[in-house]
Formats: sequence, C-alpha cells, structure tokens
Amino acid sequence: MTIEYIDTPEKLQHLCQLIKKESWIALDTEFLREKTYYPRFCLLQIATPEWQACVDPIVLPDLTPLFDEIYRQDLLKVLHSCRQDFEIFYQITGKIPGPVFDTQIAAPLLGFQENPGYAMLVSSFLNINLNKAHTRTDWSVRPLSEDQIQYAADDVIYLCQVYQKMTEQLAELGRLDWLQQDFEWLTRPELYQVQPEDAWLRIRGKNKLTGRQLSIVQALAMWREETAQRLDKPRNWLMRDDMMLELAKLQPENVSEMAGIRNMNDSLVKRHGKVICQLIAEAKTQPPKPLHEKGRPPKKTAQQEAILDILTAIVRIRADENSLNPVILASRKELEKLLYEDEDAAVLQGWRRNMVGKELQGMLNGELSLKLSAETIDISPVLQ
Repeated sequence: MTIEYIDTPEKLQHLCQLIKKESWIALDTEFLREKTYYPRFCLLQIATPEWQACVDPIVLPDLTPLFDEIYRQDLLKVLHSCRQDFEIFYQITGKIPGPVFDTQIAAPLLGFQENPGYAMLVSSFLNINLNKAHTRTDWSVRPLSEDQIQYAADDVIYLCQVYQKMTEQLAELGRLDWLQQDFEWLTRPELYQVQPEDAWLRIRGKNKLTGRQLSIVQALAMWREETAQRLDKPRNWLMRDDMMLELAKLQPENVSEMAGIRNMNDSLVKRHGKVICQLIAEAKTQPPKPLHEKGRPPKKTAQQEAILDILTAIVRIRADENSLNPVILASRKELEKLLYEDEDAAVLQGWRRNMVGKELQGMLNGELSLKLSAETIDISPVLQ
C-alpha cells in the first residue's frame, strides 16, 4: 500500500478529506530535542487500515486544517505512549486531542508488563520484528529517503493492527470500558504544563537535603527551568543535577568561589555566575518547601509496614483472579499513597479502583474484615 507524503497544501487538503470519513486513526510523531528544551516537530504519521500518510511539518507552513480534523471529538486517536506526542500537540495548539486510546496503557490488562515497548507489542500481536535501522535518524534533515519514510510509517501501520487485535481481546474479557478514565486522564492539559516552581521535585538526591541546602536546590531548579524555557535549550546544558546539589552544599558567596568548585562549567560561571550566587544568597534566608507531603511521615512504623503487607496480599489475590501482574494492579509505592489517604493514588483511579481500590479503602476504613484459613483469605463486611 502506498504511503502518501504530504508536503503541499493541496495534498494536506486531500488528507483532511480522508480523515473526515474516519471514526479512528493511528498517530505517531518524529521529533528532535537533543539540542532544545522544546521538541522540534519533524514528522507526523497517520494511518488507518485503508491508507497511510506522512505529513511534513517542516515544509508545510500551516497545519491548522489538519489539526481541526485531528481534534474532532468524534475521532478516536490511537497512539502508543502518547505523552511525548501530545506534548508537541499542546506546544503548537495549546490543546490536547481527545479522545485517545493508548496501547501502552491498555496492554497490562492483557497480561503485559507495565509500560511495554511498541516493538514488544508488535512482536507479540503480529509476530513481526521491527526494523531498527533508522533509530538514530535526524528527522529534521530533508529530503527523507524512501526507507526513512517507510520506517516512520511502520509505526502507525502496525499500530492499527495492534489496536484492532487488542480491542478485540479486551472486549472478549469485558475490559474495554475499564480504560476510559485512564485515557481521559491523558488529555488533561496540566500534564503538559511544566511549572518551574515544581522543577526541584525531579532532582535526584534532594531527599538527603534539609534546610538551606534544600532551599537552594529549589531556587536553582526553578531558575534553570525558566532559563531553559526562555533560551529553548536542554536544562542539563545549563546546569547538571549533580552540580546543582554541589552548589547547594558548598554555597559559594561570589563568582570567584563558584569558579573554584571542582568540575564547575566555565561557561556557566561566565554567563550566569552572578545570578546564581545571588539566588543562593537569597535562598539561604528562605525556608524550604516541605520535602515530605503533608500527613506523610518520612519513615513508616512497623505496624504501617505490616498493614502494607496485608494490602499487598489482597492485591496479589485479585491480580491472580484476573490473570494480571500484581505490580500492574498496585505497586507498594501506590499502596503507600493509599495508606496516607492520597486520593490521587493510581489504585483509586479507573479500572484499578473497581478491581481492588474500593476494597482496600474499605479495609483501611474498618468497613471490611479478613478471615484467614490455611487455604484462603476471605474478605467480608464488618457486622454493625
């Protein structure tokens, strides 16, 4: 089947007419972000079982007609691991294209591990091993070869087939509707809005900091995020995480002291040294944002650990009944969130809530009780 390469307004208009007739399409993107903060949109692949197309956003000046069709609420968008793709859509339009079906999110309901790769699904469902020849392609270079276009299109050609087989199996198991809330969650704009004031939460090693050190990391992480966004440069090009932690510990008072730190980037000192030293000085006088969430102690008691063991046992039972990996249903980390009454815990969302989440809440609220024997664990309502 021919892959249409869309690089003129006329071809784009024809593609839009094709999409108008569809109830669902498979989507994927190719982008680069090694040298930028924001992803550079290089190619958009679209397919149905009847046709395939690759749209060139570098050549085409205006994709508005295409986005108008893609954003139709009566058109289902099928993607694999859609977060990065949607980040591009949000960056361009300020909106997220729902409704969506994400094969990576759906796969665990069919017994796959959490977050399975696309190649794994194609191999499992279609017995096809994907070509990896163009994994490192610079998708911004034009013209693209026929092999590159075919490689890119394969991502949506096979995605159509995986989606069809996956939904058929989910329907047979009565699980197709379980995913609705999970998919709706993927279309929340706040997922794609980077808040500089929260950038410190991604810094590894922050848990070992307290007081002034933590305040400094929080200030530097916010500055780095804002600067990276403004310059459209990768955040680590400005300052690596380990250097941020080093600055928080050593707390240089001037540019000279900062320049004397081992492995310090000379360019960072020259371009931003004064600002960084000023941020450090100001942060030292400010209390840090709390490291641990409200109501969540830094260390669990022995009894809390025992409660988590009991919750884990219930999860294992329900997972076994439904032929699922227990970690997919609820990891221990998610059970900790439940223990601390975190309503955002994944086990309280979507299909997980119906399978085990409500039951676990009932246990913690004293509404359900356990009855043990050598062979079984029975859960029943507490008699009033």
